[in-house]
Amino acid sequence: MSRDNASLLDIVRAGQLILQFAQGLDREQLDSDLRTQSAILYQIAIMGEATKRLSREFREQNPEVPWDNIAGMRDVVAHQCDRIDLDIVWQVIQRNVPNLLSILITLLPTQDP
Repeated sequence: MSRDNASLLDIVRAGQLILQFAQGLDREQLDSDLRTQSAILYQIAIMGEATKRLSREFREQNPEVPWDNIAGMRDVVAHQCDRIDLDIVWQVIQRNVPNLLSILITLLPTQDP
């Protein structure tokens, strides 16, 4: 498996885990559930790290994906934790991750039977 394909798979898996961890939660529950916050933020960091591993060529071939935003969110989670805004995280969970997954799943390599 190429590095780009492996990284893309890591991003998709992390996005799926974010949705799984947030399933059944509302915004107020996210505020009070520090374990789930931590798990989701960790997966956001994984998404950003995997994005940074993608080749420049792959990212340029897929400009519909907000690669810089994904990597930038990782930077905030990893280096500026005092700036994490749970309202933005909630938007990422509710809107951005599902939209992103719908795009990324189409980019995954198909496996031969």
